[in-house]
Amino acid sequence: MSDFSQNGIISTLHDFGTKSIEQIEKELLNFSKERKMELILPCLYSELKGDALPNIVSEISKTNYIDHIIIGLDKATEAEARKAWTFFEKLETPFTILWNDGPNLKKLDKELQKKELAPSEHGKGRNVWYCIGMSIARNSARSVALHDCDIKTYDRRMLAKLFYPVVNPLFNFEFCKGYYPRVADNKMNGRVARLLVFPLLNALEKTIGKSDYLDFMKSFKYPLAGEFSFRRNILPELRISSDWGIEIGILSEMQRNFSPQNICQVDLADTYDHKHQELSLDDEKKGLSRMSIDIIKTFIKKLATQGHSFSREQLRSLKATYYRAALDLIDAYRSDAEMNGLKFDSHTEEKAVELFSMNIIKAGEDFYLNPMDAPFIPTWSRVKSAIPDFLVRLEKAVNEDNSHYL
Repeated sequence: MSDFSQNGIISTLHDFGTKSIEQIEKELLNFSKERKMELILPCLYSELKGDALPNIVSEISKTNYIDHIIIGLDKATEAEARKAWTFFEKLETPFTILWNDGPNLKKLDKELQKKELAPSEHGKGRNVWYCIGMSIARNSARSVALHDCDIKTYDRRMLAKLFYPVVNPLFNFEFCKGYYPRVADNKMNGRVARLLVFPLLNALEKTIGKSDYLDFMKSFKYPLAGEFSFRRNILPELRISSDWGIEIGILSEMQRNFSPQNICQVDLADTYDHKHQELSLDDEKKGLSRMSIDIIKTFIKKLATQGHSFSREQLRSLKATYYRAALDLIDAYRSDAEMNGLKFDSHTEEKAVELFSMNIIKAGEDFYLNPMDAPFIPTWSRVKSAIPDFLVRLEKAVNEDNSHYL
C-alpha cells in the first residue's frame, strides 16, 4: 500500500491504485496530440540475450502514445548490430538505433576528441549523452523518458507513470524521477542506496552543515533509480557524468537549474528487480566498489562547486561519521526485514559498509590527485557552439546506419 507523505522539498506522486493503466494510457494518447513523447533505451548487446529486454520490448509494444524510440547500442560488433536491428523490429513504435561502436559514430567521436568535447570513457553516461544528442537533432519530442534495459519486473504501467508528470499540461514539472522498493528474491536489494547514499548524505550534513543541495538530495526516495523523464528544453544544457555517478549527477543538475516546485518523483512499482553488480571487495575498478567511488566523487565535486572544501582531516571525519550512521541503519534494516519475513545477512551488510567507508578516502584522494578532472561531459549547447553542424551530421550518420541495417 502506497503512503501519501510529502516529506521532502520536491513533490512525490504516489500510485494509490485508483486509476487503471487503460485510463492513464488514454490520457497520454490525448496529450500526445500536442506533446510528442520519445523514449531513450541505453542498452548493451548482451542484454538482448537476457530475460529482461525481450519482456521490455513486448510491454512497450502494447503502448500507442510514444512517437519515437531511440536505442543506444553499446559493445556490439557488426554482426551483433545486425541482430539488434532484427531484434528491435518487434517494436510497434518507430525506432532509431545508435550503434556506438559502428564506424560512422566512431568517426564523429574522434572529431569530438580532437576538440576535447568527447566523453572521457565508455559506459552508460556516454551512451545516454549521444542518445540525447540524437533527440535534440530530431527536434520532434516535447518530452523524453529514459530507463535501463535490465529491469526484470518491467511492465507498461511503469512507462506510463514515468511519462505522465512531464506530459500532463496541467503540471509544471520539468523533471521526474522514478522510485520503488528494491525487494526481490525474498531479500532487500539496493545496497548502494541503502548503505552508501542515505547514510553519506546524513554524514555530509553533520560534517559540512545543512545546505539546500543536501535537503534536495535527501528528498528522493531512491536517488539511484535509472528511470527519469524531462521536458525537452532541459536537454541542450544538461550536464551528464560519464561514469557511474550519472544518476546523482543528473539530480545535481536539476537542483542547480530548477526550483524544487518543478521537480517530482513518481511511484513506479510495488516490486522492482534488475541485474545485480558484485560487491567487488578485491578490485576497486569493478562492481559496486567502482560505483561507490564514482558516486562519492560526484558528491564531493558538486559540493566543492558550492564552496565547500574537503581536507584530508575532513574526509577522515566524514568517513567516521558515515560509518556510524551506516551501522545504525543496518539495525533498522534488520528489523524491517524481520517484520516482513525477508532474509537478512548482517555480515554481508557490514562488509559493504566497510568497503564504502574505505572508498570515501579513495574517492577523496582521487579528487586531490586530479584537480583538473572535468566532472561532466560537455553540454550539447557547447558542442553546437564549437561545431555548428555536428548534430545535423550525427542525425545523418545514425539514419544512414538504420537505412543500411534495418
